[in-house]
Amino acid sequence: MRVAVSPRLPRLFCLVSSHDDLALLPALAEAGVDGFQVRDKAATTRELIDLAARVRSLVGRACVIVDDRVDVALAAGVDGVHLGVEDLPIEVARRLAPELLIGATCRSGTALAAARSAGADYAGFGPIHPTSSKAGLPAPLGVDALATAAADAVLPVIAIGGIDAAAARSARAAGAHGVAVIGAIWRDPDPVNAAKELVAAVA
Repeated sequence: MRVAVSPRLPRLFCLVSSHDDLALLPALAEAGVDGFQVRDKAATTRELIDLAARVRSLVGRACVIVDDRVDVALAAGVDGVHLGVEDLPIEVARRLAPELLIGATCRSGTALAAARSAGADYAGFGPIHPTSSKAGLPAPLGVDALATAAADAVLPVIAIGGIDAAAARSARAAGAHGVAVIGAIWRDPDPVNAAKELVAAVA
């Protein structure tokens, strides 16, 4: 069985917050980063709308999604939303915003199947490797779990958690549609060059 993939779904998501150097976004998009995921847990609603709209304006035709907030995605005019397990239910988000690309955080095959049934377009699967980018995460799932999830062909899988260029290649080899990164770009001394390496890794 071949999983259906939205033509809008990126191979490489770069997560973005208000603490990152937004002036680099046009160069990252030109380097081939085709997805930007706005995540800023400390921002107010208005700040998040402004941030998402600014990212949208800076990255050309790249896909832009917002974490957690369907209302913000709609207000900012971006392409989609990524929902965690405690966010608005996927089926409600789909009913409210049928045109949005909707992602769901998943950590098991059962969660993947449920997300697909609810109307998700893709699953963010992880953490694959240890990461310090987000507190309170479970133990890393590992590449074998990623391969199992991808082989089930329920939803396209975006691997996240401790992803650098080498891990991105491994994730793609395991069947992931793509990857999402934070530190591999923003903590690198040369974020644009790091982005180019990641783009090559997921090609």
